[in-house]
Amino acid sequence: MKKSVGWCTSALACIFFAAVAQSAARAAGLLVADGGLGGKLSIVEQDVHVTVNNGIAVTQIDQVFLNTENRIVEALYTFPVPNGASVSNFTMVINGKEMIGEVVEKQRAREIYDSYKAKRRDPGLLEQVDYKSFELRVFPIAAGAEQRISITYYQRLDVDHNQATYVYPLATTTAGSLDTKTSGKFGFTIDLKSEIPIIELVSPSHRDDFVVSQPTPNYTRASLEVTEGDLSKDVVINFELQRPKTGIDLVTAKQAGQEGYFMLSMTAGKELEETMAGMDYVFVVDISGSMADDGKLNLSRTAVLGFIEALSGEDRFEVMTFNTSPNLQFGALQAVDGEAKKQSQKFLLDQRARGGTALRPAISTAYKFKDKDRPLNVVVLSDGMSDVTEQSELLAAINAAPSGTRVFCIGIGNDINRPLLKQLAENAGGLAAFISHQDDFSRQAQAFRRKLMRPVATNVRIQLDGVEAFDIANEQLPDLYYGAPIGMIGRYKKAGVSQVTVTAEILGQPFEQKLELSFPEIALENPEIERMWAFQRVEELMNQLRQNQLQRGTDNSRLVEQIVQLCESYSIVSEYASFIVLENDAEYERWSIKRRNLSRAGRDREAQAALREELSKLREDSIARLGPTTETPGPAPVNAQAVDRVNTMPKSSTPVPSTVTDARSRNLDFFPSDNSSGGSVSGGGAIDPITGLLAAGVAGASAWAARRKRSKP
Repeated sequence: MKKSVGWCTSALACIFFAAVAQSAARAAGLLVADGGLGGKLSIVEQDVHVTVNNGIAVTQIDQVFLNTENRIVEALYTFPVPNGASVSNFTMVINGKEMIGEVVEKQRAREIYDSYKAKRRDPGLLEQVDYKSFELRVFPIAAGAEQRISITYYQRLDVDHNQATYVYPLATTTAGSLDTKTSGKFGFTIDLKSEIPIIELVSPSHRDDFVVSQPTPNYTRASLEVTEGDLSKDVVINFELQRPKTGIDLVTAKQAGQEGYFMLSMTAGKELEETMAGMDYVFVVDISGSMADDGKLNLSRTAVLGFIEALSGEDRFEVMTFNTSPNLQFGALQAVDGEAKKQSQKFLLDQRARGGTALRPAISTAYKFKDKDRPLNVVVLSDGMSDVTEQSELLAAINAAPSGTRVFCIGIGNDINRPLLKQLAENAGGLAAFISHQDDFSRQAQAFRRKLMRPVATNVRIQLDGVEAFDIANEQLPDLYYGAPIGMIGRYKKAGVSQVTVTAEILGQPFEQKLELSFPEIALENPEIERMWAFQRVEELMNQLRQNQLQRGTDNSRLVEQIVQLCESYSIVSEYASFIVLENDAEYERWSIKRRNLSRAGRDREAQAALREELSKLREDSIARLGPTTETPGPAPVNAQAVDRVNTMPKSSTPVPSTVTDARSRNLDFFPSDNSSGGSVSGGGAIDPITGLLAAGVAGASAWAARRKRSKP
């Protein structure tokens, strides 16, 4: 059940992109006979269907392959998934029947798979190879036979400054020089449903291939279908929503009689946009040998020059390159003027990618530029391939950042150490970002720059009382930046109204506000929240494990056990657990493998089917309204899962307590629309808005702190 306080956004503080240079990219998602030792399997067709609802994207990939060899082969299928995505289902068609996979501890799964290979039976194995790629093995595929497979993964999309990006990653260097086209159909469909009206949906990667329709202001569909489709570059979808209001979103999942799951996020909207005073920036550019691949260094140059061009006259900056040691351009912070920009362009164009990667000396050098009277932003552009032996020192250096310093990491390339860059940025109160080369880079760069220039709130805390919330992942919230939502995901024991307390510092001044949110007894529309909670917990345990591995003598067996237990219980692939598909139910029973995913996938499919039926009805209603009619058109259909919004109108300097009219669904805006009556303006996506609560608090604190800051000598 969606409970949108403000509007529908994702719950993460970090923006995840995937970067790669198109000219050197090769296709992912190809089956290779015998692991690439001979022959190939042609791609008969590939069909991708993406549904985005409540800020959650569900991607289902169906592929049919043909064994062109005159022999039985084992097939190796290598593919990336977007950063932050959880592979949630793997199925194969065996003897005309779809068999749903189950997650098993990785070594055991491999042993089971190998035992079937000797008997030439029909197993399938999906493993996470490392932090950036997955491998799927299928055996046997008979000579001249087709094999159909299906993979599903979930991810939370980040909405930034009323814009969001979905990336279907195809470009990678893992597949060698294989054929990158389907012999038949390549189809891609995305259904986007949003509580906030959708202004535009475009594909910068396939601009001329997509057909876009919009049955209602809150629902848009885009699709492409081509023969001999090109699988050598990412499919990128950008969509823009009406500008958000500051508020909190809540999405829940709960079966009757069981504990519930929730995903809560907080977004700073237009109301908190505040131009900050001058700030200092040190751009730290990786020029190690790994940056020579796939145009990474060129992309870094473009990014830095774009950021410098957008700085204000009150800002100062320095540019530093590094491989095994740092190299400064100026040696001191420079005012932003035409000559400094020109010199920076020449400095970056003269750089060549070579040598090793040593981030720690570069980070430590950047800290030396901290002025006690000005904030310092350290912006690192790197693929994060730091030497493993150095990572513990690097993490220590990040944790020792001077007060008033934030580290921002921009990942360059698909072959990047995302966990390291993300951890570095979050430990220093900053953000991490990754961008696809097929995306609109100038738009993404501007969005990231806004975060550097407009931190809204620090030391943010959200406390939930009354519903017995527990097992909260990412409970330690990062700073809130304009346009970048932050949030938490966890579980709750009791349905009912929760007293929510939000505390923070806004421009250095304390802020506290209380509000109410309703947690339902039954919420079946978003069962994927359960798996996404488990995925976040696994990510936290993996981060802890990586830190422990840098310390000799640490016993990590308990951490690994917890990771495997979560993966098996919630059907999640990780570096310690894999999906395995067996020939029939009896084989699962023979190996004592519980059919957890069979049950979970069934619930997920029921929810997806209900959503597809709803969207189909919207399309049919839209078509029915075409052409002449003698009837007076009625109101647009209202989603049965619609969200109630509680607007928080500043009718006086004292916040007014809100009244709960519907315990099933709550939606709180911190700030009002322009409708003086207190109702929702056109396109707000709200049902029965109620005045009250948070308006004056945050706005007043922000305005007062800004005036006080400007009045200082």
